Amino acid sequence: MAEIIYTESYIKRAKKFIKKHPDLLSQYEKTLKLLEINPTHPSLRLHKLHGKLSELYSVSINISYRICIDFLIEDDKIIPIDVGSHNEVD
Repeated sequence: MAEIIYTESYIKRAKKFIKKHPDLLSQYEKTLKLLEINPTHPSLRLHKLHGKLSELYSVSINISYRICIDFLIEDDKIIPIDVGSHNEVD
């Protein structure tokens, strides 16, 4: 089981995201729970990002929204960086 480490900056971004998209709260929470239990679960669609975010990975909340994460596999630590649509998280 992986450990998710929430930074203050991520918590601020997440609160803003949920305030803007309250209808996604249950999907968002489910995504984080699944990420903690099994980060490679197919429904998360975990993948490495490219370009200026090439050091990060992304998991999907749904088809339109994602969470960018710093995924430290060797330490079983996951650090969420940002949450939003594909256009907002770049």
